[in-house]
Amino acid sequence: MGYGDAVDGGTLTRAHAAELDRADPLGGFRDRFEHGDGDRIYVDGNSLGRLSHDARAALQATVDEWGSRLVTGWHDWVDLAERTGDALGAAALGAGAGQALACDSTTVNLYKLAGAALAARDGAIVVPADDFPTDRYVLEGLAAAHGRELRLLEGDPVAPLGRDAVAAAAEGAALVVLSHVNYRSGTLADMAAITPAVQAAGALVLWDLCHSAGAVDVNLDAAGADLAVGCTYKYLNAGPGAPAFLYVAERHQAALRSPIQGWFSQADQFAMGPRYEPVAGVGRFLAGTPPVLGLAAVIAGAEMLAEARIGAVRAKAAALTTLVVDLHDQRLEALGFSLGTPRAAADRGAHVSLRHPDAWRICRALIEHANVIPDFRRPDSIRFGLPPLYTRYVDVWDAVDRLASLVEDGVHERMPAEAARVT
Repeated sequence: MGYGDAVDGGTLTRAHAAELDRADPLGGFRDRFEHGDGDRIYVDGNSLGRLSHDARAALQATVDEWGSRLVTGWHDWVDLAERTGDALGAAALGAGAGQALACDSTTVNLYKLAGAALAARDGAIVVPADDFPTDRYVLEGLAAAHGRELRLLEGDPVAPLGRDAVAAAAEGAALVVLSHVNYRSGTLADMAAITPAVQAAGALVLWDLCHSAGAVDVNLDAAGADLAVGCTYKYLNAGPGAPAFLYVAERHQAALRSPIQGWFSQADQFAMGPRYEPVAGVGRFLAGTPPVLGLAAVIAGAEMLAEARIGAVRAKAAALTTLVVDLHDQRLEALGFSLGTPRAAADRGAHVSLRHPDAWRICRALIEHANVIPDFRRPDSIRFGLPPLYTRYVDVWDAVDRLASLVEDGVHERMPAEAARVT
């Protein structure tokens, strides 16, 4: 039974949500995660995913291996970044083997790939003006270092990126950097349509997959993508500070060279030679020692996603976010809320932005007085992130119900107006 089968056009009730949970083909995955306080509703998995039992077991097994094998473990760990990248490619990225690595942070990987692209091509850098701050900051620094123009692509963050507008901005550019899912609004870009349009304009396109990998279909190879980066601590549940990933299409690997020349990308690594010669293939974008413990959790997340299958995950993400949209219309709009996310499920990822002039105080009140954990993004957005593997439909209904009741009672008006450092 799908979402539409449980809704008869009348008032949405908790019973509708409970019926959807009973029919949910992914429902069994929830029990494989830690939940802590049974009354707490967690709708911030787009910032940090829950701890899975699989990840805990993988981490413990790796700790035990470290304890017993010590340095001899490197015979098996030395190529862990490549093996983990291949696992992510198959489960989450739509990428064939030999094109992805799990390594470093998203910021460092963005710097490496963008720097390599600029070293290989002349022209400007294009990025949306509302893109995630790290992306804009890294590109601003690279533009200054390389003497390039930085073009900020203006637009409505709730509206999907227009292929023609992006292609026009890409004329005379070396590199266009785009988020697959907008971090604030949850808007999903049409990768398959935008990628060839940018390439036809003469630029490489680098996709930021932080808010899409593990939640929506990502088909890098099928879209003809050039480059991509992303994180694993959101929908892949690999833990805070978990290693990120990068993707370089096979056709570009020989021509691009990382600006960070580390010994893990050296062709004859243990020769300890006097000169740097990068290894052939995607491994040339490695730098330092792989974080073995962190990669164990990434593999656990990739394996769980492969078991669930991304198509089923995407379908549930669409249904969960649709329920939020419908409940917004039913309960929240009359309380001064508006949607900061597209209404069409095909145009959004796995989170919904609920806008309100007093969003910061409402968000704090939700956490401190209603035991609901979302997050806040300036200036006025409360984000509900809904990872399909452990979020129930009744969680969505209860979270919106608590939110509406809290605002109706004015509980948020007692909260301090000044935002904290971590929002």
